[in-house]
Amino acid sequence: MKLQEMREKTIDELKSAAIDYKKQLLELRVKKATNKLEDTALISKTKHYISQIKTVIKEKEGQQ
Repeated sequence: MKLQEMREKTIDELKSAAIDYKKQLLELRVKKATNKLEDTALISKTKHYISQIKTVIKEKEGQQ
């Protein structure tokens, strides 16, 4: 999801997306621990998406 797409969504949609990314991050960490994760960069990318979502939520809450 791109940053522009995130800014077009509502706060509730962003919060649910953050929850989905956190679940995905947990799954990636489990796969890494069991040596089944081939692309370890996915972990940092997922963390990056979560932080972007949190930033956009803060921006939207500040505007209200």
